[in-house]
Amino acid sequence: MSAGKRPDAHLLVETRVDGEVVFKGKLLDVRRDTVRLPDGELGTREYIVHPGAVLIVPVQDDGRLVVERQFRYPLNRVMLEFPAGKLDAGESALETAKRELIEEAGFTARTWTPLGTVHTVVSYSTEAIEFFVAEGLAHVGAKLDHGEFLEVIDMSVDEMLAALDAGDITDVKTVAALLLYARRRCGAR
Repeated sequence: MSAGKRPDAHLLVETRVDGEVVFKGKLLDVRRDTVRLPDGELGTREYIVHPGAVLIVPVQDDGRLVVERQFRYPLNRVMLEFPAGKLDAGESALETAKRELIEEAGFTARTWTPLGTVHTVVSYSTEAIEFFVAEGLAHVGAKLDHGEFLEVIDMSVDEMLAALDAGDITDVKTVAALLLYARRRCGAR
C-alpha cells in the first residue's frame, strides 16, 4: 500500500477555512490560505498555483537525446534541460508536449509514450509535470516564442548521466526524467 493511500491518511488532512490571492501573474498565482490542522488548531499555508507542465525526452533513431541549453534568470545561469513547457488552457498534456517539442527543439515525433509525473515542490506549489518519451523524430525547425533563446544539442544517455554526476544537470524535472528513462531503457521495473 502506498503511503498516500493508507486508511489512516485522513488523520493528516488539513482543511481550507479561508483564503486569498496574494499575487496573480501571467504564469503563477500566489495564494495564502487559513487551514484547520488535524488537531483542530488554525494554520497558514502560502503556495503557488501553477497550470501544470510537460517534459519531453526526445530520442533520436541512434539513441541520442535532444536537450537544450537555456539561461534561467532566477538562477543566473545556463541550464541543461529536456524540452518542456506549461499547459495552455484547454490543452491536453500530450497536445502541449507535441507543441513544445516543435516550438523549442524543432522536431515532430511519430511515437509518444507516457513516462511518469512529478510534483516539483510539494511544500509550496501545485505544479505537476507529465513526462513523455518522443521517438521517430523528424526535424521541422524550431518556432521559439518571442523572447525565448536556447541552444538545442544532443547527448547520449551516458553523457547525460555523467553530466548529472558532475553537477552540470540540476534541473529537477530533467534529473527525474533522465533517471526514469535510463531505468526504463535498462529494463528495470
